[in-house]
Order: sequence, then C-alpha cells, then structure tokens
Amino acid sequence: MNELKVIGRERIGHIEFTGIEGGFGKDKKAMLVKDIAMIHGKTVKTINQAINMNRKRFKDGIDIIDLKQVNQIDLFTEMGFTAAEWGNANNVYMLSERGYAKLLKILDDNKAWDLYDELVDNYFNMRAAVKQNDLSLVASKRLEIMEVNAKTRKANLLYKLAMATKSESSSQTMLALAARELTGEMTIPVLKQKEYSAGEAAKKLGISSGQKVGKIANKLGIKAEQPGQNEYGRWTNSKSRYSDKEVPQWVYFDKGVQAIKAELKEAS
Repeated sequence: MNELKVIGRERIGHIEFTGIEGGFGKDKKAMLVKDIAMIHGKTVKTINQAINMNRKRFKDGIDIIDLKQVNQIDLFTEMGFTAAEWGNANNVYMLSERGYAKLLKILDDNKAWDLYDELVDNYFNMRAAVKQNDLSLVASKRLEIMEVNAKTRKANLLYKLAMATKSESSSQTMLALAARELTGEMTIPVLKQKEYSAGEAAKKLGISSGQKVGKIANKLGIKAEQPGQNEYGRWTNSKSRYSDKEVPQWVYFDKGVQAIKAELKEAS
C-alpha cells in the first residue's frame, strides 16, 4: 500500500471533509467512509453495513482499504478520529473514487449521484492541477469534467425518454440525440430488415421513377421526422448525385413498399 497522507480539510461547496492522498496509488485521492456517511446524511454504521453486505464487490487496495488493518495508525487523529472512536471501531474503511462509485450503486439514490458528480468534478480529478498550483489548469480541468458529466447526464435522460415513449420515430430520434451528446455524431439506430431506396421501390412496384414513390409517400405521410425512423422506413445519409455532400434520404422497409402498393391499387 502506498503511504497515506492527510492533506487537510477539503471544502467543495457546502461539503467539508478530510482530504487524503495515497493508499491506492501515488497522489491518488481517497475518502473516509466516516466523511461519506456525513455527506450523504447517513450513519457510519449504515454505510459499513452496506459495504460488508457486498464486501466481495470491493477489491482490497483498489476500491477499499480497511485502515484498522494498516500499521500506519499514527494518522488517526489527523483523520478526525478520537482514540475511543478508533479503538471501538471494527472497521475503518477508506474508499477510492472507484470504490465510492461502487458504493453509490448500492445506495442507489439520485441525491447520492449528484453529490458524487460534484466530488468527482472538484476533488478526485483535481490531483495534477492542484499539485502544480496552476489555477488556470484547475479551472480548465473542472470545466472539462463538468461538461463531460453534463453531456452524460443529458444522454442518459434522452435514453430514458426514448425507452418510455410509445412513438417509434420519437424514440429513434432521442436515441440519435443521445448518441450525439456522447460521440459528437448523429448516429441513427438501424432496424435489421430489408431496405429499399426510392428507385429500388419503384422498380419493385413497376413505377416509372423513385420520384413518384416519394410523392406518394409524402401524400400518405409515412415518412418519420428527420433523423428518425418508423415502421415504414428510416432516414439515412447518402452522397448527392450532384456534389460531394451527403444528403438525407428516406429508405423504405417492406411495410413502406406495401403502403405505396396499396395506394397505387386504390388509385387505379
């Protein structure tokens, strides 16, 4: 185990706790369960019970360290323990960032995750910047992490909405937006079924041109809103015939082709 070092009282917003480095690696920050319990409004006993009931999920030296098993006990007063508290405790757990994340999966409440985001943004990921005493780097790093976390939360919300909606086209649109938040690209989930371009649909139906297929599709209103898809087909990007640019193109599923066929039959 790397040498432990108490770096003093840390303050993140209204949260104040004991800052600790080492144990899990050089300059890696850690948190005492005592402080985690205080931050989340729970007792140390409750947090310890949650850990002990899932102890096999926490890897020693990676996720968790029981300080009662460590010889370097001269730091207990610096960590905020009285001699009685230290002596009477069966376990004095310390968690890494990874261990803290595992604990939150067990606690599983929204407030816990909001607090975790704040601590990751402003404590666990501030190691290098603070060590270099570079305030501009601290601000830049904090902004970068906050932006990533915000995008992840937004993508997660879009995914939940996509799963909840009964509209397939709306669902696919929200999934595409979620993908854009995470990757920067609008990725459309593709249903695994045969697809036809307007020209291919025209040939299959014996129609003179794909343009006529498109006009009938527009009349029937079977095209989903861009960039989504529905039971009749989906939007995709294809290279323009007249330039190097990609343009949106509606491709038809079998049900879309059948809808065009039914309209032609009714009109004849």
